[in-house]
Amino acid sequence: MADFRIEDNVGARIKFARRERGFRTAREFADSLSGGNVTAAVVENIESGRKADISITQLLNIAHGLGTPPSYLLAPIGRPNAKMDLPNLNDELADMTAAEFDCWLSATPLSSYRPRWAGERVDIEALGSLRQLGTFQRELERLRLVMNVQSASGDADLIKANKDVKRQIDAVSKEVARLVGLLESGGFVDVSSEDDDSE
Repeated sequence: MADFRIEDNVGARIKFARRERGFRTAREFADSLSGGNVTAAVVENIESGRKADISITQLLNIAHGLGTPPSYLLAPIGRPNAKMDLPNLNDELADMTAAEFDCWLSATPLSSYRPRWAGERVDIEALGSLRQLGTFQRELERLRLVMNVQSASGDADLIKANKDVKRQIDAVSKEVARLVGLLESGGFVDVSSEDDDSE
């Protein structure tokens, strides 16, 4: 079976990804999607190249339905040094490699993409902080679950180990608070989750 990530255009990447994910027909795939802007006809037209311009919501619905990051459909990521192959891109975007495009799209700091303006660098750093916050929040959830399981076990050694887990929770909580403060000072709102403050 062909690897959809190396195909030469978005339609072929969608077609091969659909098949790889077990959807035999465009109709079968379209019927599996919730929402109404991706029909079997839309999928067929994209895959055949008759529909070159895809709406953002169609692309996101298709990528989500296929369980793949949108950049895998937008660029030939399996050939990271290949140039972009989407129609109607401006010259700078069209000249990017697939790897550069993915780094630009995902705002990956210190990557193969170099921001052109100071504001763009600041935005990329802010997104990096937001991603770190999500990672720390998930770790906080995990540590609290470990602590609850150890407490409920009744095992004296595990209950004693809760002191170490509590120290880890405190350290991660401080980092979460730092990142929340940083993001809020940068203009982000509703950054912290309800669980960030509770113990």
